[in-house]
Amino acid sequence: MAETTFPDDLRAAQVRLHRAAAELAALGRTLPWSVEPHEGWPGKEHAHTGEVTGGRPPSPGWTDEEKKDVDQLREECLALSETVGTHPYWDSFTGEDLVKRRMELKATTRLEAVPTA
Repeated sequence: MAETTFPDDLRAAQVRLHRAAAELAALGRTLPWSVEPHEGWPGKEHAHTGEVTGGRPPSPGWTDEEKKDVDQLREECLALSETVGTHPYWDSFTGEDLVKRRMELKATTRLEAVPTA
């Protein structure tokens, strides 16, 4: 299947959406497990093996800056999703063709969103 030519502004919005979603996921992996400070809880010891499973260590919670960063990235992802999803380019497609084109846009822009080096 030949690659579709998408409008530049639509491509740019989709690339930025990929990047913002990746940034949000990466940030989430660095944050404490609890947004608010929490004491955590002990795991449970298995009666026959003695293995301790479950439980959580104490969490200091997120700083105000971390909360702000998460909120900004979430808002950006939401706004970009709206921009991509409601772009006038989609008005001329329906049904399966619309879905195929949207999936193609995601696939073709995903590599552009990955930083090189």
